[in-house]
Amino acid sequence: MKLKDLYSFLKKDLQQIEHQLAVSVSSDQPMIHTAGMELLKAGGKRIRPVFVLLSAQFGTYNIHQVKKPAAALELIHMASLVHDDVVDDADMRRGRETVKAKYDSKIAMYTGDYIFAAALKLMTDIEIPRAHQILAQGMKEMCLGEIEQINEQFDTDQNIRKYFKRIKRKTALLIALSCQLGAITSKADVSLQKMLYEFGYCVGMAFQITDDILDFTASEKQLGKPAGSDLKQGNITLPALFTICKYPEFKEKLNLYYQNKDSELLAELLKDIKSLGGIEYASRISEKYLNRAKKAARSLPDTDARDSLLKVADYIACRKF
Repeated sequence: MKLKDLYSFLKKDLQQIEHQLAVSVSSDQPMIHTAGMELLKAGGKRIRPVFVLLSAQFGTYNIHQVKKPAAALELIHMASLVHDDVVDDADMRRGRETVKAKYDSKIAMYTGDYIFAAALKLMTDIEIPRAHQILAQGMKEMCLGEIEQINEQFDTDQNIRKYFKRIKRKTALLIALSCQLGAITSKADVSLQKMLYEFGYCVGMAFQITDDILDFTASEKQLGKPAGSDLKQGNITLPALFTICKYPEFKEKLNLYYQNKDSELLAELLKDIKSLGGIEYASRISEKYLNRAKKAARSLPDTDARDSLLKVADYIACRKF
């Protein structure tokens, strides 16, 4: 089953989100306009808008109101990816040329900034101060997560606790805020807002851990980039961290790889992570977060929206790319 089939009753509302995204990234400046439209055409799962809309179902649902934070959160996600590609010097994303590769780093950075500004402009229509406070704090945390990733790049002495803190800031937080802001915008009960935040946080953690597993297990065609790209770039994720902690000889081999960047040694490292239990460990942790997410969702009122949240959690658990 495709992801969009899990919330098919939102199809018309999601079309409005797509229209809002197109309006928001449009510009009189041709290069920014073209880059923004190309980013939209590249697609994506639109997980964050979906969680905003589903969470808003637990309050007074008004698509004309809720589409603003739904589109804003997707724009923030898009902008962060544009900036990530500059930092990572990435030429490809989802099998397509990045803005940084097609134009240059300066254009990419300003395109990202423009999209961030478009997101903030959309949020001005939401006259709920708490929503703005939460989003602003969330964006600060995201920036800290990115800086932490840069500081911890190639660091084989980092621990798993740091990894969890980093992925919370980089990925889980924005998904948690999607659920929380959907509920806040629709004026859902505060207790439901808290449960939805917990659901989003746990799903976000599982989503990122699954991404990190797929970097080792999926094909280049599925990923849109070579397998093992994170490790190669010095982003040491959970499967590798587990292997480092359990097997000192793996850590020595990894440090040697970072010194000489030998492709045959990288291939050995990828095999070691699979054979020494790194994938299995990360999968167990992902499953624990998913179980927490499902527990939170089951505490919500029994509605189509709750069923969709549970199905999305299951989808994340078994996705292959």
